Amino acid sequence: MSGEAILIIEDNLLNLKMMDYLLTAKKYDVYRAMDAREALSLLETVKPALILVDIQLPGMDGLELTRKLKADPRYKHIPVIAITAYAMKTDKEKALAAGCNGYIAKPVDIKTLPDIIDKYIHS
Repeated sequence: MSGEAILIIEDNLLNLKMMDYLLTAKKYDVYRAMDAREALSLLETVKPALILVDIQLPGMDGLELTRKLKADPRYKHIPVIAITAYAMKTDKEKALAAGCNGYIAKPVDIKTLPDIIDKYIHS
């Protein structure tokens, strides 16, 4: 479970810090970005085992970013989990259609998040 790199793309600093703290405590190597541009720059040097992406990002949203990543041979194999405050069925369908491998509604359940991540990394 530990040692794998995870990229969190989240524009809400409180949510970003909470997920970073939780995953760092579980011994993941956590990288953080607050928008798609920053995430794409990080991906030039970091090869994460999993990406957590907020759907509502400033500029390029999380769905557009996911489509871009899944179209790129360098990143298409990386599991992407959408995280959003929108918990409507259609939002989940949109995330999966964009190429996300999973979907987590906010507020994120801190007890189950590490298990969800572990499932995607080791499946």
